[in-house]
Amino acid sequence: MASDDTTQTRRRRGSVRQRGNSLQVRVFAGVDPVTGKEVYLTGSVKGTSKAAHKQADKLMTKLLAEVDEQRSTATTVTFSHAIDEWLKNIELEDTTRDGYVGYIERTIRPALGTVQLRKMSARALESLYSELRRCRTRCGGKPFVEHKTTAKHDCVKLKCKPHKCRPMASSSVRQIHAIISGVLNAAVRWEWIATNPAKVAQKPKQKPPQPDPPSSAEAARLVEEAFKMDDDWGTLVWLVMTTGVRRGEICALRWSRIDLEEGTIDIRRGYTLRRGVGKEKDTKTHQMRRIALDNETLVLLMEHRQRCRERLVEAGIELTPDMYVFMGVRNPDPTVPYSPHAVSSRYKDMAERLKIDTHLHALRHYSATELLTAGVDLRTVAGRLGHGGGGATTLRVYAAWVAASDRKAAEILGSRMPKRKRK
Repeated sequence: MASDDTTQTRRRRGSVRQRGNSLQVRVFAGVDPVTGKEVYLTGSVKGTSKAAHKQADKLMTKLLAEVDEQRSTATTVTFSHAIDEWLKNIELEDTTRDGYVGYIERTIRPALGTVQLRKMSARALESLYSELRRCRTRCGGKPFVEHKTTAKHDCVKLKCKPHKCRPMASSSVRQIHAIISGVLNAAVRWEWIATNPAKVAQKPKQKPPQPDPPSSAEAARLVEEAFKMDDDWGTLVWLVMTTGVRRGEICALRWSRIDLEEGTIDIRRGYTLRRGVGKEKDTKTHQMRRIALDNETLVLLMEHRQRCRERLVEAGIELTPDMYVFMGVRNPDPTVPYSPHAVSSRYKDMAERLKIDTHLHALRHYSATELLTAGVDLRTVAGRLGHGGGGATTLRVYAAWVAASDRKAAEILGSRMPKRKRK
């Protein structure tokens, strides 16, 4: 039985009061670290009898234990507030931030914005992910009309249609989970909550990558067609095909980063377009890499540089090392790089004319798979592609081709073994 002093201490930290035909238990949990307001944990017990009072005492003991187990006072602020604070403090590339904000405003904030941080749970997160996998608008199976505008309008004229459920892709749900987990991790660091429920919440499984590079015959047709269109475009496609560089990296390439004597190019920067404004940035993995070039590629680059020099002389401009290697078609200005979007669009149009189902990024897959199939070691291929993790990413993406390369290695080794005489 508790002593009088212990009972008095418990009563100072909490209280039991009658509310109608029930007892309300209220325990002081500290001061909210964000709002500065007092925080209380509450519960209730039906009835007002002696038995009900005993139950209320047990409930108070339980709530007091919860308060004592917490490292700090849990805040009552909402998840929406935590999102705003997280966005203020986290360092992100502009394009990455735009993507995160899109997920937040379209999906995360409407679903979880009003939930108090301390009430976030793994179950609530898993329920959200399940809803999104059934329907990205979280319709709950209720029929409704998808209106083209919120203003007063004529549905027939604007062709408003009944809603059809479209599940959100697993990769998108995983991205939403990563954002939520990032916000909750920050809340733990700031001592707003004790634990991050997203760490134990189950998210959709990641599907294994399925690269689909063009075949050798298709690659030959693509590069041949590119040179037919014009030599500059042919050189760009050739360089992407033989080096596996990313779209933004080829657009950001400057002459100062090409060493024609040593036969190498340095990949240090990428180029992106955000709301129509171009900007140079670090590479995707924030690492520079040096890629060796073959003799044919070196010859093509020397010819390309001479064309650029002659073109600029006609305009009264001298070619300098800081100029971009590839300029746009409509606006051939050496101080403005080829637009990444224009590169992808032109390549797609070319592939469609040839009736080849592919896209520019598939040339990166082509470069990797050709090297692996030829027996080039994994670390070298990873280095040329700019993959981090010492080849872990390369192995995950190109596992099938690594297996094929391993089979080839086994055959080579077996062929060099001494032949055994059969009885």
